[in-house]
Amino acid sequence: MDSIEVTKVSTAVLVAGIAYFIAGWIGAGLVHPERPDKPAIEIKGGEPETAAAPAAEAALAPIGPLLATADPAAGEATFKKLCTACHTANDGGKAGVGPNLYGVVGGPHAHMEGFNYSAGLKAKTGPWTFDELNEWLHKPSSYVQGTRMTFAGINNDKSRADVIDYLRTLSANPVPLPAASPAAAPAAAPAPAPAKK
Repeated sequence: MDSIEVTKVSTAVLVAGIAYFIAGWIGAGLVHPERPDKPAIEIKGGEPETAAAPAAEAALAPIGPLLATADPAAGEATFKKLCTACHTANDGGKAGVGPNLYGVVGGPHAHMEGFNYSAGLKAKTGPWTFDELNEWLHKPSSYVQGTRMTFAGINNDKSRADVIDYLRTLSANPVPLPAASPAAAPAAAPAPAPAKK
């Protein structure tokens, strides 16, 4: 290859590099990215809602008795299936689409420093209690108006309790489970009536 060919190739590479740089610089000046208020893709999860849902939402089952029989291993499996697309759960883990959930139970609502929570979630005060997590995981959009979390929720009470119990274990000092109250225990069956003679 003679020197004129080397000069042509070098010039072509140089011109292409300069054109690439200038196009990127102009593009960065023209486009100002903004985080959308509403996600473009809705991530659905949990169990599908039935078409014949009542107009008023039924009250949630108390979480205490459900936690007494919850299975954190089953909760971990459900978490991996429904939540890991957006959340990490390891100690010191980075945020994904959603915040890292290590230490969430008993922690403040906007517990991950530096994560861009919605205004509605930032306005929630106090720690994440078992009852609040129950409401949140049932239907996030009902618990916090304007939440950015597009997850539909977990309708099954047992699955929701399992996930909450699993989230509880993600801590150096897990919050103790609430004591099962005797009032929440099922009533004993009435004694059978004596047979007529």
